[in-house]
Amino acid sequence: MLELTDAELTAWVGSFLWPFFRIGAFFMAAPIFGANMVPAPVRIGLSFFLTLMILPLLPPVPVMDGLSPQTWLLVAQQIIIGISLGFMVQLLFQVFVVFGQIVAMQIGMGMAQMADPSSGINVTVLSQYTLIMTNLVFLAAGGHLVIIYTLAESFTIIPVGLEGLNRERAWLIAAQGGWLFAGALLMALPIIIAKLVVNIALGVVTRAAPQLNIFVIGFPVMMMLGLLELWVWTTEYLFHFDRMSRDVFDLLRVWLELG
Repeated sequence: MLELTDAELTAWVGSFLWPFFRIGAFFMAAPIFGANMVPAPVRIGLSFFLTLMILPLLPPVPVMDGLSPQTWLLVAQQIIIGISLGFMVQLLFQVFVVFGQIVAMQIGMGMAQMADPSSGINVTVLSQYTLIMTNLVFLAAGGHLVIIYTLAESFTIIPVGLEGLNRERAWLIAAQGGWLFAGALLMALPIIIAKLVVNIALGVVTRAAPQLNIFVIGFPVMMMLGLLELWVWTTEYLFHFDRMSRDVFDLLRVWLELG
């Protein structure tokens, strides 16, 4: 009969559980996989099978007592690493959501809101449109395979252990909120400038002909021109997606290699 000691059994279980916690946390926070529309059992199943697939390629993991404080610290660390990786990929999608929010407020579509099934919050229809378009382009370009490959590589760059996190990595994640709003604002800046020019023109028309009701003609003009500007923006969507996705994956590379 095969006899296993407590140390051998702990080593076997730990070699599977430590990567499983990181991968499971990643799937809970990553876009598409972590959407509310994806049931939790499906995400757990994906984490389980992906852990089995990459387990032979992983470096050795530390052996710890299952009830020791170091074990719980290691579990918390792996969960934080997985959530951090998923959050940074989530930035690519949220930058287009914020863009839709900014533009919708500018062209008079801010009141047209709907519940986002992937996050469970109310967003503008324009934000939902850009989010759906980003999801489709991301899947068509194989982005889901890239993030899974990056997740597998993270075990080589940041091995399972209590030395994986440091202050520099935590600060880099915290500093990305500015990048999110800056990226969305840069994409929306041409539309914002065009709206400013239209507002100035409407102000001149109102000054020249006070009998015109600016509130009656201004709102439909602003909306029609805003839709026209959005149509022009969609012709450059792939350029913006490529630039933002490169920035996000560069951020992932820098975060992983930051020792």
